[in-house]
Order: sequence, then C-alpha cells, then structure tokens
Amino acid sequence: MSGNTGESLGGLRIGDAIPERRYKVTQEQINRYAEASGDRNPLHTDPEFAKQTIFRRTIAHGLLTLSFLSQAMAAWDWKGWAAGGGLDITFLGPVYPDDEVTVRGTVTAFEVGDEGVYAVCDVACVVNDRTVIAGTARRRLEEA
Repeated sequence: MSGNTGESLGGLRIGDAIPERRYKVTQEQINRYAEASGDRNPLHTDPEFAKQTIFRRTIAHGLLTLSFLSQAMAAWDWKGWAAGGGLDITFLGPVYPDDEVTVRGTVTAFEVGDEGVYAVCDVACVVNDRTVIAGTARRRLEEA
C-alpha cells in the first residue's frame, strides 16, 4: 500500500469519527461464545475456577471483544468492510461480565494500493476509561 490521497475522499475526511457503538457483555453471552467457538477454557465460563486466577473472575474471550470492533466497522460500511476490511490490533486488557464495551474510531489517512483505495482508521474498544483493544482498521472505499 502506498500513497496518501489527501484530506478528503469518498465522502470522508481525515478526522471523521466512526459511529460509536456500545455492547453490553453478559456471562450468558460469554458462555454461548465458548460453545460456538469451542474455546471452553474455564477462565471464561467457571466463576469458581476464575476466582483462582489473576483476574479473580471470568473474562470474555478476546475474539468476542474483537467481534464488536468488526461489527462496528460493518455497521459503518458493510460493503467496504466485506470487500477489503482489515485489522492490525493489540489486546490490552480483559473484559468482564457486565462491562459495556464502547467501540470508537477516527479516520487518519487514505491509502491507494493495487487492490483499491482504503480509509485507514485508529480504532479502540474501551471499557470506562480503560482501553482493552487498540490498533488500526482499514476499509475499502468505492473507487473515486
């Protein structure tokens, strides 16, 4: 990927915010994710086991939390996300049952490459003031 196309493209401007989305995490949701994913680690599903860990309680699967970021990107522009979305993120902290995860993002650049034109965004999943996932998301734009 090379080349920054400037301050505005495809109806977006550098600095535009991705529509913020909020997701409430429940133990039932974590249990369902454990079954669907096959990741039945008791850290996620067994409160008595989890009390013996550094977390002192169950935690959501990292990929469950990451799915909120993907859902937010798809809600913003499902065609661009499905046609060429990508993530480069870091997991920074746990998410617990009853936490509310807020997904935020800002357009930081436009890039042109062999596969098309992309909006590059700084993104994060936040619980209260604690960032639990941070990184970069790219979504494909309609050809100008």
